[in-house]
This record gives sequence, C-alpha cells and structure tokens, in this order.
Amino acid sequence: MKSKTLIEKQLKRKTNPEIVETIISAKKGKKWLEIAGILSGSRKNFSDINLSKISKEAKAGDIIVVPGKVLSQGEIDKKIKVAALGFSENAKEKLIKAGCTALSILEEIKSNPEAKGVKILK
Repeated sequence: MKSKTLIEKQLKRKTNPEIVETIISAKKGKKWLEIAGILSGSRKNFSDINLSKISKEAKAGDIIVVPGKVLSQGEIDKKIKVAALGFSENAKEKLIKAGCTALSILEEIKSNPEAKGVKILK
C-alpha cells in the first residue's frame, strides 16, 4: 500500500478533477487508502471489469468498488451496490434493470466513510 506522502506527490500530476477529488476524499479514510493509492498511480493500473466477474465475486447486498470502468459483458443476478470511476452505457442499464445501484466512487466514499462492507475488485 502506498503512503499518503507518495499519493500526495502523484496527485499533483492528475488533471481530471473528478479523480483528484476522489483521491483527496479517499485519502482521509484509513480503509479507502487502497483506492486512493490505485487512483493516484498510472492509468494502466485502473481496472476494466465485466459484469460477469462482478456477478461471480459478489454476494447479494455487497458493496463492490471498481477502481476503473465497469463493462457490460455478462449478466448480473444479485442486488448489489457498484461504485466505479465509470460505467459503459450498457453496463449501467443492466445494473439498473437487475435492481442494483450504480454510483461513483466519490459518492460511495461520502455515503460510507468507514468503508463498511466494501469489497474492492481489481
């Protein structure tokens, strides 16, 4: 796991205001520090994950955090909450049809600062 100092140093190179705000918020919580470390690093470390993998890894009622983009391949059959940097249009539609909640990582950090029940998929 990266130190807060290294995250702060890498943060200076980020230009996307949404990612910058997400990193700053994530850095404040001890459990969110891993997300801050991933997002402060290189873009190639971000994960693009399909719904099929999320469906395999998640149990009903889980909170899944994807430090990257959620893609639409596969189906979802559980009611879960998915927080990610981005969603493909089809993935968001499939999640909503399945009764899931799709939101940004920043929204999840604000609503759950203690990171209770959060599972990070990389």
